[in-house]
Amino acid sequence: MSAPVTDACEAKDWSGEMAAVAQRRDRDSFMRIYDHFMPRLCLYLRGIGAPASTAEDLAQESLLRLWQRAAHYDPARSAVSTWLFRIARNLQIDQLRRDAGRAPAAQDALDAAPDGSACTAEDYADQVQLQRRIDDLSPVQARLIRMSYFEAKTHQEIAAELGLPLGTVKSHLRRAFLRLQGQLGAAP
Repeated sequence: MSAPVTDACEAKDWSGEMAAVAQRRDRDSFMRIYDHFMPRLCLYLRGIGAPASTAEDLAQESLLRLWQRAAHYDPARSAVSTWLFRIARNLQIDQLRRDAGRAPAAQDALDAAPDGSACTAEDYADQVQLQRRIDDLSPVQARLIRMSYFEAKTHQEIAAELGLPLGTVKSHLRRAFLRLQGQLGAAP
């Protein structure tokens, strides 16, 4: 099991890290951004229909674009997470458009989906199963999981938004994650 993220990383001001990347090409700042956002981007891209391997590729491409275009980031216009997730979403849309010539069904699925997302039957089944497992959690744990993984909020942001102590948020998330892991590992 991996060690939990430290409080210092949770309270990180991502716009400060972005400024370091933009101004000094600071690799350490970039790696902190990478380590925090890479798994969240993969989950987000899977959630909007990208297969796992494509989601990982698109997440890496998103972070590469962040590195290349850090000077274009404007903290007055959006949070780093919003900017980065928009890059990822646009890359996935571009990927679907490129693939449309080779597989028109992918674009048809995107157009037909009410929320603009596309997914395979297997991805949909996985999402439904995960959603059911999350719904089986306590209401607090389910909300925290959704905020952390689907809304890509840090533990610190969740604690502030819900008015909970940071340690409580982390404890609930850890227990929820372990329960989900046990349920999904035991799922047929």
